[in-house]
Amino acid sequence: MREQSNVIERRRITPGLVLGSLGVLAFSFSLPATRLAVAGMDPWFVAFGRAVVAAALAVVYLRVTRAPLPDRSQLWRLAVVAFGVVVGFPLFTSLALVTQTASHGAVAVALLPAATAVFAVLRAGERPSRVFWLASGGGLLAVLAFFVVAGGAGGGFEAADLLLLAAILACALGYAEGGALSRELGGARTICWALVVSLPVTLPVTAVSVALGDFANVNASSLFGFGYVSAISMFLGFFAWYAGLARGGVARIGQLQLVQPVLTLLWSALFLGENPGIAAVGAAVIVLICVALTQRAR
Repeated sequence: MREQSNVIERRRITPGLVLGSLGVLAFSFSLPATRLAVAGMDPWFVAFGRAVVAAALAVVYLRVTRAPLPDRSQLWRLAVVAFGVVVGFPLFTSLALVTQTASHGAVAVALLPAATAVFAVLRAGERPSRVFWLASGGGLLAVLAFFVVAGGAGGGFEAADLLLLAAILACALGYAEGGALSRELGGARTICWALVVSLPVTLPVTAVSVALGDFANVNASSLFGFGYVSAISMFLGFFAWYAGLARGGVARIGQLQLVQPVLTLLWSALFLGENPGIAAVGAAVIVLICVALTQRAR
């Protein structure tokens, strides 16, 4: 009977694992793309303009699929999602990456899975096991140790680090609330409605940033970065991510983001010619083991 229960649980979690992995893959290039965008555009425009572009895509999706309107209680929860992932995380990271590097930001992203697990307990009503917390902590320590060894955490504490910390807390809240709400609305409709709900804030700020911002240094790379964070990071990536959180559990699937900092460095190696070195390989192996343990924990 217990073996049959384990088989049923694996069948339920596997689709969430696949969808969550696709989401992490999409998000892994977000910080480098943001860095490219703010190099040529006003950071306020990058933060809020991406949400406006994604909201336009969301309106098309909702109209084509004839999605029903959310009820009042869902609207309040969508406002929490919008605060976390539509406004909070993009704004704080855009401001931080004006002066900080994407690799430094990846150090902060290593804190996101643990923060998401905490909010999964507070907002999604989940109760991970002790094995889960131990494996999650082990993965976090492996990523942070790698950045210390590789020099990614050097340079001392700066104001930008406070912005990155605020971004992580906002994002973790948005992930947990959105993952729980996706069980009712579905992953795609959750992010689409959150983008629409945020328009009264994102649209005016975008208009002001266009009028007052400096766009003299806009080039092809900044346009590419803005296009990526608008269409992938803010829109399509959440289709898979929220669906994965809803099916596999917010705390469990959220641990997949332990892999994200390593992937970010791999993108840097492939597209920027940087050499991650043996430390990155070792960290990647440890992280993958810890992620596997979190997926097996009940």
